Amino acid sequence: MQGFLNFYKPQGMSSHDCVGAVRRLLGIRKVGHGGTLDPLAAGVLPIAVGRATRLLPYLPEGKAYRAIVRFGLTTTTDDLEGEILTQQAANHLTVTDIAACLPEFKGTIAQVPPAFSAIQVQGQRLYDLARKGRAVTPPTRTVVIRTLTVQNWQPGEQPELTLDIDCGPGTYIRSIARDLGDRLGTGATLAHLTRTRSGGFSLEHSLTPEAVTELVEKQALELVDPAIALEYLPAIALSADLARRWQQGQKFPPPMVIWPDNPYRVLNEASGDFLGIAQLEEREEGPILKAKMVL
Repeated sequence: MQGFLNFYKPQGMSSHDCVGAVRRLLGIRKVGHGGTLDPLAAGVLPIAVGRATRLLPYLPEGKAYRAIVRFGLTTTTDDLEGEILTQQAANHLTVTDIAACLPEFKGTIAQVPPAFSAIQVQGQRLYDLARKGRAVTPPTRTVVIRTLTVQNWQPGEQPELTLDIDCGPGTYIRSIARDLGDRLGTGATLAHLTRTRSGGFSLEHSLTPEAVTELVEKQALELVDPAIALEYLPAIALSADLARRWQQGQKFPPPMVIWPDNPYRVLNEASGDFLGIAQLEEREEGPILKAKMVL
């Protein structure tokens, strides 16, 4: 059994918990996930089963979220799980004030991750260092925010803004909430987060743990075929002889022009079967087709 599962991670469940639940349900040890979601967050968690776990790095990179940002409140974790650092009234804020500064957070920007995050510094996770009381400044990283769209505004003493966010890998939505509050002078924290798209999978087609359990009991669970999940990648078709040689680990010049640094789906020219992932490798004697992952 191999393929991908568009899993809906409930709030309060860790990504590791979800992997464990799928392992138990399917009776398969080789299960992994693509893109950790904080326990406070809910939504799309791509899960790979069997040899498809090796294909997780090749899923589409883009992610999308629906976030609720609460103003007038800051916490140690930049979400509601942490200890409160500051509180103040922010009822003077308007959605117009916020919309005016959102363009500053779009595009390619520098972002400081939350102090409580899984990023490693000197071989240790930031959240482990933070729990030990060690003050460590997280390293700034470059992230891409494609869109920030206001969906709702709830005025009040601590008003809340609902945002739809489309972003690249490595983006922390908690950092967006924190920095937006800093920019407006009120402070802010992430009150709720739902991931609506990840790895090419969307929220509307995701399966809850209950739904997966029911389908497994009925022997009706169908995993997403890797060939479908990765069909966005360009393809290179090999003749039956070259396909066999490639699957055996032999290296040879590609039968067509392909670009270095780009992963390619390898297909059997005769059957159309998806065989794995290859990449062009430049050598002194000429370019060769290198196997990155063979199914």
